[in-house]
Amino acid sequence: MKQLRLHATRLFDGHQFTEHQVLTIDNGVITAIDNDITNIDYVLEGLTVPGYIDLQVNGGGGALFNDSPSLDKIKRIITSHSQFGTTAMLPTLITDKIEVMKQAADAMAEAIAAKVPGIIGIHFEGPHLSIAKKGAHTADFIRPISDEEWQVLSRKDIGEIIVTLAPETVSTDDIKRMLKLGIKVCLGHTNADYKTAQAAVDAGADGFTHLFNAMSPIQGREPGVTGCALLNDSASCGIIIDGHHVDYASVNLALKTKPAGTIFLVTDAMPPVGTTDTEFAFFDRTVYLNDGKLTSTTGELAGSALDMATAVANTHFEVKVSLDEAIRMASLYPASYIGQDAVRGTLTTGKQADFVVLDDKLTVKSTWIAGQVVYSA
Repeated sequence: MKQLRLHATRLFDGHQFTEHQVLTIDNGVITAIDNDITNIDYVLEGLTVPGYIDLQVNGGGGALFNDSPSLDKIKRIITSHSQFGTTAMLPTLITDKIEVMKQAADAMAEAIAAKVPGIIGIHFEGPHLSIAKKGAHTADFIRPISDEEWQVLSRKDIGEIIVTLAPETVSTDDIKRMLKLGIKVCLGHTNADYKTAQAAVDAGADGFTHLFNAMSPIQGREPGVTGCALLNDSASCGIIIDGHHVDYASVNLALKTKPAGTIFLVTDAMPPVGTTDTEFAFFDRTVYLNDGKLTSTTGELAGSALDMATAVANTHFEVKVSLDEAIRMASLYPASYIGQDAVRGTLTTGKQADFVVLDDKLTVKSTWIAGQVVYSA
């Protein structure tokens, strides 16, 4: 791959805004940043920012990861989300049969081996959840952990792994075992009390899946899982800022409570993202898209139609978070949570050249992964 010199008319590198900077890229990595605009290959007209990293994405481009997981499904999902600025993701498998978990792991191993741009691992959301807080997950597939799940979780060929679990269904010893395997453990779809959730955090769980959603709420005499999430400064929380899952005032409450860097944006996206589809089959149900909201025929929210570009825009324009912080919530903070901040999340020398070019409305003009353009409006 030949060296590229790209002139960013405006640049946010993850730390500061500057103008007329030139990124030198060799073999997909930023090797220099300077202001010599006399020798360039391409002009990035707009605001160039670090690529977005989505740690919870169920589908896109008409594909649901659970529906016969395959390398092709993974490629369709990342392709559909790249037009909205996603440069790295963890395709997410929600609660399903063990056979589907194995298929998903096999597909992910193929994707990692093939070095599919933007695919860095997998998120298993379930199946060890609380039926009381199952949300759109299928109750019949919720189950205790067994040797078969351990065989999947022990694989070393599927990239980064996040597991979302309910601490009332998984022992602290099993949480510690996951940590020894290098797995990031998040609490979610849980009706646990505060004491149980805190015991899981003390055992090493350091994340909370879609904060406020499908978790026991704060009450005066029982802080619940939500209280545990907000009180633990070292724990990080994914949050869905689509205007449907969480009220913007609640988002602000979380941002004022948690230390900077511990709340990151996720989409929890479903197949309609990147399409004009308004419904899709989901296990034994149908999910309908209406006014930006996905609702199952059984009444509950079923993921989202959110993309990362819209999540950033909502965070900045609706929640009134500063632009630099909104971008970090989509890039540096998720990278840091999964321990990839030495590779991605900012645009500095030595990092992979994953970036997005935005217009003034924060709409994506182009998306680049490892110095290669993967989407251009």
